[in-house]
Amino acid sequence: MIQIHSLHKSFEGRTVLNDINYTFEDGKTNLIIGQSGSGKTVLMKCLVGLLTPEEGEVLYDNRNLLTMGKKEKQALRREMGMIFQSAALFDSLTVLENVMFPLDMFSNMSNRERIERAQFCLERVNLGDAQNKYPGEISGGMQKRVAIARAIVLQPKYLFCDEPNSGLDPKTSLVIDELIHDITTEYNMTTVINTHDMNSVLGIGDSILFIYQGNKEWEGTKNDVFSSTNQRLSDFIFASDLLKEVKKEREVRG
Repeated sequence: MIQIHSLHKSFEGRTVLNDINYTFEDGKTNLIIGQSGSGKTVLMKCLVGLLTPEEGEVLYDNRNLLTMGKKEKQALRREMGMIFQSAALFDSLTVLENVMFPLDMFSNMSNRERIERAQFCLERVNLGDAQNKYPGEISGGMQKRVAIARAIVLQPKYLFCDEPNSGLDPKTSLVIDELIHDITTEYNMTTVINTHDMNSVLGIGDSILFIYQGNKEWEGTKNDVFSSTNQRLSDFIFASDLLKEVKKEREVRG
């Protein structure tokens, strides 16, 4: 579980995050949503320690990131897995070697154990047959699945995903969403996803934080979205004609 209390962040006197309070829960896909410039990317960077807020707390199972020393932060980062907008794979390494990379850096496993662990994670994302290929030889969706395998290879307690569906077609995006959701539940991780994808919101939004102009505007679940009376949320979620029709149909069904 990750908790943020009274988080404030500004740049050159301009407030970007204003008194944000929220709890990201274990075993759930916790989504951060909002318009471009709303502050959600800044919040994600504060969560992982890339930015330091002026005020507030970031608690990892009651351990305050903002008061940790260097060694404590290094230990905490080993409990984190990260998936970036681009898969961020190493082109010169095979798929298997990419997944093994965190193990090579941070584990005390033997080479055989590292290989077996990486192979297990590739099987988990249905890419066991691709282990000897290079990133340039596989599709974008497969590259994202490799990135997921690499992110979970160290069995993290916390998983951060920055626009994991960026650049993917709708069908592949659904596959990635379901995979992240299944792995989150299976390993009881605290997963935090920064996304613009409304299909992700309505599909795997176990817990949703909506930020508007640096403030926490709304929180709830994917089911709560349809019954919310928050006009800003409604305007953001149901901006497309297709999603407006989905909402109308759901309202008619009662």
